[in-house]
Amino acid sequence: MKRFLLLFISLVLYVLCAYSQPCTTSGNQTSYGTGNIWIGYAYNNTNFTDYRSYVNEGTAGSPNFDRNFGGSNVNYPTTGCFVQTETFSMRYKLTKTFASGNYIFTVGGDDGYRLSLDGGATWAINRWNDQSYTTTTYSIALSGTYNMVLEYYENGGENRISFAVAATCNGTEDTGIYGTGNIWNGYVYDGTNFGVFAGMVHEGSASDPAFDQNFGGGNVSYATSGCPVQTETFSVRYRLTKTFAAGTYMFTVGADDGYRLSVDGGATWIINNWALHSYTTTSYSASLSGTHNLVLEYYENEVDNRISFAMQTLSILPVTLESFTAREKENTVQLNWNVSSGSDPRLFEVEKSIDGQSFSGIGAVPSHNSAVTQYSFTDPSPFRGIGYYRLKMTDRSGISTYSATVSIRLAATSANTVSVYPTVVTGNSFFVTSSSNIRNAVITLTGLNGKIISKQKAGNITAGQAIRVSAGAAVSGKGIYAVTLSGSDFGIATGKIIIQ
Repeated sequence: MKRFLLLFISLVLYVLCAYSQPCTTSGNQTSYGTGNIWIGYAYNNTNFTDYRSYVNEGTAGSPNFDRNFGGSNVNYPTTGCFVQTETFSMRYKLTKTFASGNYIFTVGGDDGYRLSLDGGATWAINRWNDQSYTTTTYSIALSGTYNMVLEYYENGGENRISFAVAATCNGTEDTGIYGTGNIWNGYVYDGTNFGVFAGMVHEGSASDPAFDQNFGGGNVSYATSGCPVQTETFSVRYRLTKTFAAGTYMFTVGADDGYRLSVDGGATWIINNWALHSYTTTSYSASLSGTHNLVLEYYENEVDNRISFAMQTLSILPVTLESFTAREKENTVQLNWNVSSGSDPRLFEVEKSIDGQSFSGIGAVPSHNSAVTQYSFTDPSPFRGIGYYRLKMTDRSGISTYSATVSIRLAATSANTVSVYPTVVTGNSFFVTSSSNIRNAVITLTGLNGKIISKQKAGNITAGQAIRVSAGAAVSGKGIYAVTLSGSDFGIATGKIIIQ
């Protein structure tokens, strides 16, 4: 027994002595490995502060490695001092040049791990928490040289860190080319943000660009011209160049999950439902003429997937308007318009408005000869201030369409003026007087952004008569507002107030 006790004490003293022996660290903690060989800086705690020394991982042929450190709670040797594998951390660094292409990174760890491709500025993979061995993948398109940082910590129990990178299958098509003849070019990407191009598909038919695609089901392999994608997290950008006869068209797009449609190459989105949701549809009507670049984008994040597109022709414009202008001429407004030589109009009805919303007819111009392409009309009593005009165009088959609206601003005449007082309004009302008698007077309060705040019918008023106008309930906030007085045989005159 005595001999056994002496032996035990000697062993304890030996271990204590071994642990108390000084060791020499090596490595500068900042240099990156090269040639696929990582430099791994080892720390004897979980927060990278007790530096011990470094190790190397990877081979000349591959940076991939899988390290379990010899077991739990053992001494892990480095080029200098060992670390105890119960609570420790590692920071691996490698500078690597990637040929242009798509790559998938897979990192696993027990416990926390994270991977950066920009020297630690951001983390492409980040699982920085206690856990049993778990792996995470990340796909990205790379080209050039990158400073990779792989960090790992172990907080107790088992330990392991692994790294792998592999080039993925890539699509080879030019993703900017549009389909033609009603056949969409669909560019398919692995990931929800159009990151890794996998290959191309086609949708639509020679007679109709409509399609309805469910990709074969949720979380299955979907084939493309290049590489298949898994239909759990992916995205598709469809492109189609299409020529439209002048007319009005209704587009209907549906999807699970996000979708959006553009008719100007993606500059703006006429349909935009870019969010996670079950299958939902959205419709939008647009007047189009000529050739347009359609872009339909879609992404799927999880579970079911589907994207559909349909287009309906509501009407083909019977009259093609090439220009429509308004100009002042001797206190009147002269309207001029041109139609295309292929048009066959029967009648043009001229309509006028003081707000750009409610229009009334003021005259008509018939067409007796389809060879005539230029027309005009004179408004002898235009509104003073801003007036709006549009054309109702009817062809010989009886189909009618409306032109775009044109506007013109005319200065108020000396005979038609409006006075507003007080100009600085602190209460709930102000007063308006006119320099002339007015029939069917209307007082309009408008914000500087053109939005109509309120309208008040004042009936027939005489010159100098003060009309009280309510300002409190309708006005949305402090600021400058335009006060417009209009009526029969008067035109329009404008003043302003300041609401405090």
